[in-house]
Amino acid sequence: MIHWKGALYVPSTKQKNLVIVESPSKAKTIEKYLGRNYHVVASLGHVRDLPKSQMGVDIDHDYEPKYISIRGKGPVIKDLKKEAKKAKRVYLAADPDREGEAIAWHVSHLLGLDDDDKNRVVFNEITKDTVKQAFKTPRSIDMNLVDAQQARRVLDRLVGYSISPILWAKVKKGLSAGRVQSIALKLVIERENEIKKFVPQEYWTIESIFKHDKDKFKANFYGLNGKKVELKNNDEVKDVLSRVDKKKDFSIDKVTKKERKRMPAAPFTTSSLQQEANKRLNFKTRKTMMIAQQLYEGINLGRKEGTVGLITYMRTDSKRISKVAEAEASKFIHEEYGEPFAIIKERKDKNQEGAQDAHEAIRPSSVFRTPASLKDILSRDQFRLYSLIWSRFVASQMTPAVFDTMTVDLSQNGVMFRANGSKIKFEGYRKVYQSAADKARKDNILPDLAEGDTAKLQSNDPAQHFTQPPARFTEASLVKALEENGVGRPSTYAPTIDTIQRRYYVKLNGKSFEPTELGEIVDNLIQAYFPDIVNIDFTANLEDELDHIEEGKEDWVKVVDRYYKPFAKELESAEDKIEKVQIKDEPAGMDCDICGAPMVIKMGRYGKFYACSRFPACRNTKPIVKEIGVVCPKCKKGQVIERKSKKNRIFYGCSRYPDCDFVSWDKPINRDCPKDGHYLVEKKVKGGRQVICPNGDYEEDIQK
Repeated sequence: MIHWKGALYVPSTKQKNLVIVESPSKAKTIEKYLGRNYHVVASLGHVRDLPKSQMGVDIDHDYEPKYISIRGKGPVIKDLKKEAKKAKRVYLAADPDREGEAIAWHVSHLLGLDDDDKNRVVFNEITKDTVKQAFKTPRSIDMNLVDAQQARRVLDRLVGYSISPILWAKVKKGLSAGRVQSIALKLVIERENEIKKFVPQEYWTIESIFKHDKDKFKANFYGLNGKKVELKNNDEVKDVLSRVDKKKDFSIDKVTKKERKRMPAAPFTTSSLQQEANKRLNFKTRKTMMIAQQLYEGINLGRKEGTVGLITYMRTDSKRISKVAEAEASKFIHEEYGEPFAIIKERKDKNQEGAQDAHEAIRPSSVFRTPASLKDILSRDQFRLYSLIWSRFVASQMTPAVFDTMTVDLSQNGVMFRANGSKIKFEGYRKVYQSAADKARKDNILPDLAEGDTAKLQSNDPAQHFTQPPARFTEASLVKALEENGVGRPSTYAPTIDTIQRRYYVKLNGKSFEPTELGEIVDNLIQAYFPDIVNIDFTANLEDELDHIEEGKEDWVKVVDRYYKPFAKELESAEDKIEKVQIKDEPAGMDCDICGAPMVIKMGRYGKFYACSRFPACRNTKPIVKEIGVVCPKCKKGQVIERKSKKNRIFYGCSRYPDCDFVSWDKPINRDCPKDGHYLVEKKVKGGRQVICPNGDYEEDIQK
């Protein structure tokens, strides 16, 4: 039907198809592609969920979830119903994963749509051709996907809403527990315990300089009488050096030359993107996913192209890419870098064990949209993340880097040294993308040596070292550990890490996670009374079961029942046996400067702090500052105290700030430089710690 308003043609809204997506930016992009016969609106994420005020799961009736409309979503739901009534047809185009399928199902329920209707549209990238093609083949809502999401949501609710009240009653208010977050906390605490138990082992190296003709090169002590030997103390070093006659030449016994190839990394999965963005760009996992979402949903590229999704869907555990993307990358590489840089064989990357492989790897929607062409359009953070995704994908479709390597064995009186050299022969993928390891690798070119030649020893440099404890988890390494243990899925890593920080179960020291006292208390309780929750195999097996539900091989109610019944028995026992944990206030050793009452040390949401013992009558509080026992080297009056920057990095400053502005990232010590009298600091270096002068005139290794 055509409506006329005076001389103006107005198309009837009944003729339009309604498309419902999650976000307004995604709606804007898709509406442009579909044309005027389609109206695209956003649900703004979930519209229904379990109630916050109660469990919301009927355990006695097949764990039936009691969904309600989310508070505050009333106007959105009203608008969706209004638009659906006048629409010719309704399409549900939420994200292409379990959660997106669940959102589509909830919207369908609220609008009274038939679940069997073919109204579900999915696409892995938001580009014109992909979106239009997806609307040609709509399908019905996949209830297997919905049930897998329901099973996860119901189990998480049963666990969280059962344990959290116990923690509130027995420890303190505001605490929570969950399947994946409890595992993440356990991993951080176990690593901290390993560090505490670690006993450093002494070892020594000998780096020597040799001369062949006019060329000098470095070699390291390797062993004695043809066998590799580790030097454990200074006496063993002296014994080795006593065997060497400095007047005699070393003979070159063996020269091995090889050509080595280094393959490029696969395109990003969610996990590897979060890890690399944390290492290279210093992005937190939540920030990485937020910016990736923006790039996926669409960026306005100007009048010529309009709004375009720049990358494929960013929640994936697959390294697979489409044939179309492979062909486009091959064309780009041939044109931009030449045939020698383009791979001939199709690469087949093996996915992580247990990967769902539902979507492609993360890649640019068009490889011809280079980062340089978008630099003036994207924000700084968008540009940096897009550059990382683009370069990693292009590199994955390029030839390996080729190195010429050379290993030289030298000996005298049974004492053996080894020199390793390498030189890049062909850049390959490194022309586009270099990992941290690639960047650290530098050419080490040895002179042209041959077996039977000789070399003269010029100098020896013995060095003492100590083995280092395992490193604390960073966001990147914690994501990797969760993935390797099969705990959680791509969409859960960021919220899990965010939760354990918000609950103050862990804290960041620089980039590294440390467990808090509160985190250790909660972990001890859960390990003692709910062992299955922190059992990595138990949780990883559940992820496999959820995959089976998605594949239609399992019934979601039976899976929930299988996991909930043992937990319910633990719960019944725990409520009787857990005693209240008293987090006692510690005396602060000083009086309140407002009322004169003794101050105490309290545990708060963000750690310990000083508070008046007369609280709430007196609300005086102070942050706890840690003195390091060093007088300020600048004003000579205040004490140097440990502080934290906005990014949680420890630094050192004067207690008299702002009257004294002394500040240092390195820890000052109670010694002056023997050369110029300047203060000295303790600095972390590769392989240990050093005492150095900030003026750069003095340094010494810290002996343990």
